[in-house]
Amino acid sequence: MWFAGPARRVPEAGRPGALRLGFDLKPGMRVGLFGGSFNPAHTGHAHVAETALTRLQLDAVIWLVSPQNPLKSARETEPLAERMASARRMARGKRMIVSDAETRIGSRYTLDTLRVLKARFPGVHFVWLMGGDNLAQFHRWKGWVQILHETPVAVVSRPTATMKGRLSVAAKRFSRYRRPSAASRLLPQTPAPAWTIIRGPFNFQSSTALRARQARERDPQRPLDPGAS
Repeated sequence: MWFAGPARRVPEAGRPGALRLGFDLKPGMRVGLFGGSFNPAHTGHAHVAETALTRLQLDAVIWLVSPQNPLKSARETEPLAERMASARRMARGKRMIVSDAETRIGSRYTLDTLRVLKARFPGVHFVWLMGGDNLAQFHRWKGWVQILHETPVAVVSRPTATMKGRLSVAAKRFSRYRRPSAASRLLPQTPAPAWTIIRGPFNFQSSTALRARQARERDPQRPLDPGAS
C-alpha cells in the first residue's frame, strides 16, 4: 500500500496560474474528472461519462488521458496521441472535454492531478469518475485513501465487476461514507469523503476485448486470449 503525504508536489503545482491545460473552469461549476489510459477508448467509457454527466447533473466531464498508467504495461500502451484521438471519437458533445492535462503538469498519479486541479480552479466542485471495475482494485492506486479525502467519487456500474467493487477493500473501508444512488445529484457538493455507485444499464465493451479483436484482425492466426472479455 502506498501513501502520498500532504507535502507531495508535482511540476507547476506551486504556480497554478501558469498552467495551460486547454480548458477553463469557473467557480461553482460541477465537473467530473474521468481518468484512464483509454487504450483505446470505447463505448463503455462513453457510457460511464454520459451516465455521470446526466445523473450527477454535471457542467462538464473531463477525460484525463493518462501519459502512462503505473499499474499497466508501457509495452502494451499505445502512444498518447492515438489514445487521445480514440477518446475524442467517443467523447461526444460540448460538455465532454478530452485533455492531456496530466502530461502537461507532469503527473503520473491521480492524487497529484487532483491537488493541482483544485489549486488551479478554486471553487469548482470536482467529482472523480470511474467504472465499477476500477473500484475493485482501487486500493492498489497510489494514495487511494487520500484521493477519497480529496474529492467525492462516483462509480458507474460495470458488468461482472459490480459485486467485486462492492466487496473491495476501498468499499469496505469507506462504507459509512457511501451515499445512496438516488441522491447522486448532490454528490458534487458533498464534502469528501463521499462516494456512490450509480446504477444504470450495463455496457459490456472493454479495452482488453477491443485490443484482442484488433490484434486478431491484424493476425487471423492469433489465438483467442481467454482473459479477454
